[in-house]
Amino acid sequence: MSSSTVTARRISAAALTAAAIVGAAALPATAADHARPDHPKVEISAVQYDSPGRDDRSRRSLNKEWVELTNTTRRAVNLDGWTLEDEDGHTYTFDAYRLDGRATVRIHTGEGRDTSTDLFQDRRNYLWDNNSDTATLRNDRDRFVD
Repeated sequence: MSSSTVTARRISAAALTAAAIVGAAALPATAADHARPDHPKVEISAVQYDSPGRDDRSRRSLNKEWVELTNTTRRAVNLDGWTLEDEDGHTYTFDAYRLDGRATVRIHTGEGRDTSTDLFQDRRNYLWDNNSDTATLRNDRDRFVD
C-alpha cells in the first residue's frame, strides 16, 4: 500500500469520526436525559383555624385548631428543621420528624403527645386568627414550600 493511500484512509477515518461526534452532539436531548429526581412534594392539605365550640383555651379546644400537611409522593420526607408559620410570625419548627410517603400529619396548636400522625405545638393560646390568617410552610433551607 502506498503512503498516499494510507494517508487518504486516515483522513477519511478522521473525517468520519468527527462527523459522528458532531452528529451525536447535534441530536436532541430526550426527556430521560434530563430526568430530575423525584422532589418531595409536601403541601398544606387542610386547616381548622377556628376550633369548634367555645374558645375557652382548654387543651381540648386548642387541639381542635390544627393544620394538616400531606406528602403527595411515594417517598418519605425528612421534615427536620422545616417550619410552619402564621401571619404574625409564630413559628413551629419540626424536630426529627419523617413524613411517610402518601401520609398526612396534623399539627395541633395545644399540648399533647406527638405521634406519627399528630404533632403538638404545646401552646396555651390560640394561634390561627378566626377571621383571616396565612399558614406558610418552609423547608430546612428556609425556602417557601406551600
